[in-house]
Amino acid sequence: MSSMFKKFLLFIFFTLFVIQISKAEIVKIFDFTKSEMETLQVKKIKGLTTYTLNSNEKGNYLKAETEGKASGLGKKIKIDLLKTPFLNITWKVEKDLSGITENSKKGHDYAARVFVIKKTGTTALSNRAMNYVFSSNNSINENWPSPYTKKSIDYVLSTTKEHKNEWVTVKVNVKDHFKKYHDLDVKELTGVALMTDTDNSKIKAISYYQNIYFSSE
Repeated sequence: MSSMFKKFLLFIFFTLFVIQISKAEIVKIFDFTKSEMETLQVKKIKGLTTYTLNSNEKGNYLKAETEGKASGLGKKIKIDLLKTPFLNITWKVEKDLSGITENSKKGHDYAARVFVIKKTGTTALSNRAMNYVFSSNNSINENWPSPYTKKSIDYVLSTTKEHKNEWVTVKVNVKDHFKKYHDLDVKELTGVALMTDTDNSKIKAISYYQNIYFSSE
């Protein structure tokens, strides 16, 4: 086989590889722009978490600060999990909540969390959710039902035990998790939200969110 032909085959291989990557479907959830912030739904639990917009070399991001308060930001959005089952999150925790018991009612706070929601009834309490958290005390992949409702599962995707005050990017198969933890074959999500909350622990938390999207791979 001539060297010229080998080069041609390599060229074809890498061309196909690049085409395959470009075919990966992406559904962006948050833009973190001023105009978007005006449209997001605010879920107030106790007081208001302070959310501010910023940017770096990788784009826009959201900074969250709270002390004894809890409110989230979300949107109703349909996500086809048959096409894009993977949730991707880039986030960072600057000030964590070490020392609390996160699976108890008194300690059920997270410096950063992203909810994915499937409407399964007529009221919000009947919905099922996966609550992906940046834990301050537990290890990655640990999980438990929320102490407030078994219809929401807390799942640790990142922890300050390994990454504190540094950006971390994670990916998780949401479709698989709804089947594993809720025994539901979910084809479509109906909402996504984020929240930094310390209404139970009364401790100060500072965190950052960036590049939250669903992907096909």
